[in-house]
Amino acid sequence: MENLIALVNRLQRACTALGDHGEESSLPTLWDALPTIAVVGGQSSGKSSVLESIVGKDFLPRGSGIVTRRPLVLQLHRIEEGREYAEFGHLPRKRFTDFAAVRKEIADETDRETGRSKQISSVPIYLSIYSPNVVNLTLIDLPGLTKVAVEGQPDSIVLDIENMVRSYIEKPNCIILAISPANQDLATSDAIKISREVDPKGERTFGVLTKIDLMDKGTDAVDMLEGKSYKLQFPWIGVVNRSQADINKNVDMIAARRREREYFSSTPEYRHLANRMGSEHLGKVLSKHLESVIKSRIPGLQSLINKTIVELETELSRLGKPIATDAGGKLYMIMEICRSFDGNFKEHLDGVRPGGDKIYYVFDNQLPAALKRLQFDKQLSMDNVRKLITEADGYQPHLIAPEQGYRRLIESSIVSMKGPAEATVDAVHAILKELIHKAISETAELKQYPSLRVEVSNAAVESLERMRDESKKATLQLVEMECSYLTVDFFRKLPQDIEKGGNPTHSIFDRYNDSYLRRIGSNVLSYVNMVCATLRNSIPKSVVYGQVREAKRSLLDHFFTDLGKKEGKQLGTLLDEDPAIMQRRLSLAKRLELYRAAQAEIDSVAWSK
Repeated sequence: MENLIALVNRLQRACTALGDHGEESSLPTLWDALPTIAVVGGQSSGKSSVLESIVGKDFLPRGSGIVTRRPLVLQLHRIEEGREYAEFGHLPRKRFTDFAAVRKEIADETDRETGRSKQISSVPIYLSIYSPNVVNLTLIDLPGLTKVAVEGQPDSIVLDIENMVRSYIEKPNCIILAISPANQDLATSDAIKISREVDPKGERTFGVLTKIDLMDKGTDAVDMLEGKSYKLQFPWIGVVNRSQADINKNVDMIAARRREREYFSSTPEYRHLANRMGSEHLGKVLSKHLESVIKSRIPGLQSLINKTIVELETELSRLGKPIATDAGGKLYMIMEICRSFDGNFKEHLDGVRPGGDKIYYVFDNQLPAALKRLQFDKQLSMDNVRKLITEADGYQPHLIAPEQGYRRLIESSIVSMKGPAEATVDAVHAILKELIHKAISETAELKQYPSLRVEVSNAAVESLERMRDESKKATLQLVEMECSYLTVDFFRKLPQDIEKGGNPTHSIFDRYNDSYLRRIGSNVLSYVNMVCATLRNSIPKSVVYGQVREAKRSLLDHFFTDLGKKEGKQLGTLLDEDPAIMQRRLSLAKRLELYRAAQAEIDSVAWSK
């Protein structure tokens, strides 16, 4: 099952390349789901020496104070033969065969991120080591826990380091390697204290005792190693690191491992535990445990990856396609977006989307109500009829009938219908304008490009205004046509008065009797009502023809004409996508690529089981 650890190594490397360190993010993170081993310990606990013993190489920076100031993701790859070498994630094509240079690059890369200060950073350094003397294993070396800030460090450094360490080890997929010196009381061990907080039952904590050979004479670590002082689910493992003198003399790691084995096998107190002591045994135990954990996590990883792929694809779809680079591609892209908007607008008018029914409400309710409010019967009162009829006679009455009076009464009533006609045109224009704004807000691509959204909105509203003006002319012409030519047949069919309608012997203010004037008022009212009924039907037809139909047919025609005259650079200004969205799409695309690759690799491993 060694290919399982290699698989996790590849996925962690890809996560690191994407900047996915398991930090809080709105994006789903694969890093948090991958099993890891985090190395935790206080300063001067021997943490660095344990790691170097497992690797078999001197490669970690040393010194006083906080030396490890960034997480170090250390991936060990066992090779059958060949020279040992190392590679950094930030220098992927450079092989390091000199491990002193590896130590220097860790220090330099730390300084590049934090500056030449004693600050810490949560951005990890990724390091792979290929050697025939290691087991397949991934370890995360974290800054050493401390109790006081030293000169040049902020007072918050103690809490900052603790929070960083906790952010790694509190995740349920993290295996904790707690390093504690044997020559100190376990009750005061920083590693045990913080491990107990996040893993109170010790179910994912491996305890490692260092500096066993430095304990006071007459004392030993047997109770601790046998789990009597502090019990964990897994047996404690003791290691004997190189002394400072050995380090100064550059004692070979292979020789140091041999000396470590000899110490446990030759020391009476530890001889019975010798087969499960030492850094070599620690590496093998961790590798085997990591394999079993990864194996148990495969179904959960598959589920997470499949779910996340769907989420990423949905998010990418919502963000829309990336911008085309050539002028033709940009023009086509803009046209497609405009067609999408135009389609949404038409769906509102056709009832697929809500809003178009408001136009019918104008025709069926608002227009009839406005015509009714004109109250023609009041306009044709006895006094008004007498006034207009008398004025039309001039200095003498008509001998047969007051024709001019009739015409004036009719025209004055019909002209008043222009108000409702104009109001109908304006009301439909307002509704169409509202539907344009709705369609724009519903066109996802227009949200992506603010300048194009403004241009399309302005162009559509300008088209509506032109259509409104033309529609208003045509609709008012309907009213004017009714004024300019009266339907003669209507009056021919009226019953004729046998008696003379007027009496010229009367005074100028009393030429017609009341009965005759009432008859005139009644006839005019009937005619006006007939015209009103006609206009009630014809005004909606005119409005639909001049505004609704035209809006469906040619809303963006002028915009398309202007668009065809623009050059590539001008088209590019319309596709001014928010840089944050562009960056997010790029990040999502890379992450999707990672998850699809992870899906293929995990599926292949799962089937090979």
